[in-house]
Amino acid sequence: MPGLDPGIHPANKDGLPDQSPAMTEKAMRTDLFDFELPPESIALRPASPRDAARLLVVQPGIGLQDRSVTDLPTALRPGDQLVVNDTKVIPAQLSGRRIGRDAEPRIEATLIKRIDGSHWQALVKPAKKLIEGDTVRFGNEGRVCLLGHLDAEVEAKGDNGEVTLAFSFHGPTLDQAIADVGTPPLPPYIASRRTPDEQDERDYQTMFAVNEGAVAAPTAGLHFTPALETALRARGVTIHRLTLHVGAGTFLPVKADDTAEHHMHSEWGSISAETATALNAGRAAGGRIVAVGTTSLRLLESAVDAEGRIQPFSGETDIFITPGYHFGAIDALMTNFHLPRSTLFMLVSAFSGLETMQQAYAHAIASGYRFYSYGDACLLFPGMPGR
Repeated sequence: MPGLDPGIHPANKDGLPDQSPAMTEKAMRTDLFDFELPPESIALRPASPRDAARLLVVQPGIGLQDRSVTDLPTALRPGDQLVVNDTKVIPAQLSGRRIGRDAEPRIEATLIKRIDGSHWQALVKPAKKLIEGDTVRFGNEGRVCLLGHLDAEVEAKGDNGEVTLAFSFHGPTLDQAIADVGTPPLPPYIASRRTPDEQDERDYQTMFAVNEGAVAAPTAGLHFTPALETALRARGVTIHRLTLHVGAGTFLPVKADDTAEHHMHSEWGSISAETATALNAGRAAGGRIVAVGTTSLRLLESAVDAEGRIQPFSGETDIFITPGYHFGAIDALMTNFHLPRSTLFMLVSAFSGLETMQQAYAHAIASGYRFYSYGDACLLFPGMPGR
């Protein structure tokens, strides 16, 4: 039975796992998840074509296999089910100036979470230049978007550069205004080393992207091409979709010394009844559920009940997975290589084992694999019992 051992919160009254940040199954020192990564290992552009990226297959107890993403169909079995995230990245990086006071300092904002039709939570720099009640006018050097000035009032301000912005537009009109003045929100480990350009507008979307709302790409999906999809279907592997709007928190390392002290960011996701039914039927017939990316994994694990059946889901999840968690929804995971001390490296360590992942990452670094959003991929299988 999935998900329920003494270190894990039991299912709630609806039969779904408790979504509180306390799903830290074992309190562990976060420095256990640290490692040294040479700067040259960070990919600044994706492979071309996308499925030409390398694929490290990690099977605990068996070993490591150096393959290519084009080999994914042969690494899977007929009847297996891939689950991809169809969220679409919005141009969430905004530049503007504070207006209405004597000085008009430049303000950079990254939208991180939609609150409602006119409000967004954002990370701003320099945050010290803003107070509640200030107005920021977004657009390059004061130019306006096609629909007029994109103004936002600072309604609230947090302690870590987070602000709540109330925009002058609402709903689809606001979405269009953001599209007019915004740019792709590349991760800081890329944006700090080169200027985002038009190519990123294409590269930083998956072929499955249809539902706008993410401020970061579900990067495992970036490896897929129509040719790879055709080969997978010819192999008898099906592809199913869910939506999780990825937040900027996915870039952030864990600053706490202990996993129990980390507050996980929440993200909105949805799994349709049709998708849940198909996944359950395929698994009952012997097919494995293979999550494409940690975002797909986190939503599936948020939706699985105590009997291992995936339920329809619509809402927020802040599930935080660390070693000790019992996986109930998935049987394998395709994902990229993640940051040191990140919640994502903790997640893959929970799935395949910390020692196994430390060995896999050491092999990947020594073998020249490319890391992070535009980097190579790995296909992970569950860890051995007790690891």
